[in-house]
Amino acid sequence: MSTATDGDGRLVGKIALITGAADGIGLAIAEQFSAEGAAVAIADINAEKAETVAAGIRDQGRQATAIACDVSESEAVRHAVEHCVASFGGLTTVVGGAAVLTPLMPIDALPEDEWNLALNVNLTGCFLLCKHAVPHLKAVQGSSIILIASQMARVASEGQAAYCATKGALTQLAKTMALDYAADGIRVNTLSPGGVATGRIAKRFGSLAQAQRIWGPKHPIGRLGEPEEVARSAVFLASEDSSFMTGSDLLIDGGYSAW
Repeated sequence: MSTATDGDGRLVGKIALITGAADGIGLAIAEQFSAEGAAVAIADINAEKAETVAAGIRDQGRQATAIACDVSESEAVRHAVEHCVASFGGLTTVVGGAAVLTPLMPIDALPEDEWNLALNVNLTGCFLLCKHAVPHLKAVQGSSIILIASQMARVASEGQAAYCATKGALTQLAKTMALDYAADGIRVNTLSPGGVATGRIAKRFGSLAQAQRIWGPKHPIGRLGEPEEVARSAVFLASEDSSFMTGSDLLIDGGYSAW
């Protein structure tokens, strides 16, 4: 297996496949993983944006590849895993970060296709990622699975039944896999961000300034999080710093769920 890069980063020698990595939290994780020494595979449904991210990382002299991937399609996910392994000689780390939001409405008004889309991307997408990645993760020491859940896995919000349900399910999926693969040396954890200042949140609220004004105060810290803050937590979960953690949910929510 190839070494990702030379240096003293916490993820030197790691090879990571990150879904939903073309923007937002996934992009921040990919960049932080790369800065810490990992080779990264940028998997996203938006192939052009994924390649732009990978090219930017390569321009810094680091290892990155891009993969067009619809995580709701098993064959697409299998191809993404195989592309990563072929590109870098193995796979040590996966991050399930692809997700969609549904319209804000109660379930009696929510179209069934919106519900199904949330399940297929947010939940089944992580299932497929893990299903196809686990055989490769078993082959290495110190492998790790990180699923991006949410503070909405612990608390509810009006009109977000599909999102809350899928994120809550991810925490249980991770706990079960932590038990299933402990003997194989695979650690499985979830990472639960609070409100984070991303383009997706800006779209929902109309702008980031509006999101900060409305949603920021709902976090006791008094603001939205930054993608880089979540990314640093992902580095922790992928590194040996968290070697005694599996089946855990790392909550990075600015105190949102403490109310």
